[in-house]
Amino acid sequence: MINKEAPEFTAEAFHKNEIKKISLSDYKGKWVVLLFYPADFTFVCPTELGEFADHYKQLKELGAEVLSISTDTAFVHKAWHDTSDTIRKIEYPMVADPSGKICRDYGTYIEDEGISLRGTFIIDPDGKVKNMDIHDNSIGRSAKEVIRKLQAAQFVREHKGEVCPASWTPGEKTLKPGLDLVGKI
Repeated sequence: MINKEAPEFTAEAFHKNEIKKISLSDYKGKWVVLLFYPADFTFVCPTELGEFADHYKQLKELGAEVLSISTDTAFVHKAWHDTSDTIRKIEYPMVADPSGKICRDYGTYIEDEGISLRGTFIIDPDGKVKNMDIHDNSIGRSAKEVIRKLQAAQFVREHKGEVCPASWTPGEKTLKPGLDLVGKI
């Protein structure tokens, strides 16, 4: 899936205190961060979604939109929003995938449980997947690390021929494959 077109979807979402239909194609021309998570009203999920809410302004400043996705309905997202101070901070769309189709398309669906693994996908303005990370549901994500990966993806898009080394952050030295090896072999 890396460097391939991200699977398109249209689904209900809870956003700005209302339930509405959104499509991934609505965000064409922008960076998109998809956050798949197991379920509303759980333990690790609010810590992650709250952290992304705290960093949402920074992500928007980087030209990115965030969409969280679980197999809950939009009505369950609303109920969680209405009862949790942490979730009430969320300004990004919370996508409903009760059939599991979106999760299946992205490879995060756990068939035996009817929920999603934790999956993070960074999609570029052309709709191509640039980063994907899927892991066990007992391990929470770091918004700061996702932002770092987004910044690295943006840098290499804007600076053809350069790549970002391990733990790269903006302002640090990058590499130019081929040129940086000359004289070091």
